[in-house]
Amino acid sequence: MRQARLPGDRYHRRVDFDLSDDQLELRKGAAALLDAMAAPARVRLVADGPEHVDAELWSAMADQGWTAVEAPPEVGGLGLGAVEAAVLCEEIGRHVAPVPFTGTLLAAGALRRAGQWDSWAGRLESGEAIGALGWSDSDDALSATPDGDRWLISGRTGPFVFAPSADVVVISAATVQGQALFAVAGAKAEPEPAMDRTRAVGRCVFDQEPALRLGGPEALQAVIDRAAVAVCAEMLGAADQVLAMTVAYAKDRVQFGRAIGSFQAVKHRCADMLVDVEGMRSVTYYGAWAVGAGDPDASAAASAAKVWCSDASRRVMGSALQVHGGIGFTWEHDLHLFLKRAQLDQVSYGDATFHRERLADMLRPRAEAGLPVF
Repeated sequence: MRQARLPGDRYHRRVDFDLSDDQLELRKGAAALLDAMAAPARVRLVADGPEHVDAELWSAMADQGWTAVEAPPEVGGLGLGAVEAAVLCEEIGRHVAPVPFTGTLLAAGALRRAGQWDSWAGRLESGEAIGALGWSDSDDALSATPDGDRWLISGRTGPFVFAPSADVVVISAATVQGQALFAVAGAKAEPEPAMDRTRAVGRCVFDQEPALRLGGPEALQAVIDRAAVAVCAEMLGAADQVLAMTVAYAKDRVQFGRAIGSFQAVKHRCADMLVDVEGMRSVTYYGAWAVGAGDPDASAAASAAKVWCSDASRRVMGSALQVHGGIGFTWEHDLHLFLKRAQLDQVSYGDATFHRERLADMLRPRAEAGLPVF
C-alpha cells in the first residue's frame, strides 16, 4: 500500500489500496496454513473442547512468526507493519480460527511501545504466552492507585475474548490523572458463556492486583486504534467468506425448478453484500495504513473503519441468513460459526455508536474551524 500527497495540501491525498507483492505472498502463505489447520471440522472440534484454543495451530503460527509480525528484526521479529498484521487478521476471520492472535498482538505491541519488551512482550511475540486486551467502551469500574514503583488495580472488567486463557491482560483504569493503560500478568478470569463457541470469553476481577503502567491517554488511544483496525480486518475476512458461501448456496439451492440465485430479490441481496464487503476492505486497509504510518488522521480512520465494519458486518450476516433460510440458523451449518463470531466482533473494542461519538469529538473542531474533516 502506498500514499502520494498533492503538493501544498495535507488534506488531499491518494492512497493505492492494492497490496504489494510481498503482502500478497503473506496472504497466500497465511491462507495455506489456515486451510490446512483450521478447516470447519477442526474448528468445531476445538469449539467443543474446554479451552477454545487450538494449541497445534497456535504453535504453527508462532513458528512462522505471526505473533512477532510487528516486532523489530533485532529482537527476532519480522519487522513488518500494521497492514501486514491486518492481512493476517483477515485470514483468521475468514477461517474463524480458534486462536488468540489479535489479543496477543495488541498486548505485545502495547508493552513494546512502552519500552517493556524484556518483561513480557518477548514471551508474547514468541507465542510462549497468550495476551488479551480487556478494554471496552463500557469499562468504568477499574481504578488504579500508585504503590511505590508499581500500581495496584481494583475492580471488575467487562467480558472480553480469551480472558480465561490469557497470561497477560492489557486494560485501562482510572487514576487521579485520568485514564491510563496497564498490563496485569497472571490475572484470573471468570469464564462466561458466550454465543461464539470458537473463543472463550470471561471477566477479570482485581483486588489490589499489581500492575505495570504502560502509559496515559495517548497510549490508550493508540491501542484503541490498533484494536479497532484488527477486529475490522477479522470482520472483513468473515464477511468475505460468508459472501462466497452465500453465492455458492444461491447457485445450488433449487426452488420452483430454478436456482434461487436466478431470482431478482436474491441477486439484489448478494449485490448489496458485495458492496458492503468492498467498503469494509477499503476502510479497513486505509485504517491499517494510517495506524502503521503514524498518520495524523489515524484515530479518525480507525474509528471510521469500526463504524462501517460493525454495521456492514451485521448487514452481510443478516442477508446471508435470508438467502440460506432456516438452515443458516442451525449449529450444523458453517454459517453459524461466522454469525456468532461477527456478533461479538461488532461490539468488541467499541461498538459503532461509541466510534461514531469518538469520531464526532475528533472532527468537530475541524468542522467548526472551516477545515476539511479528513
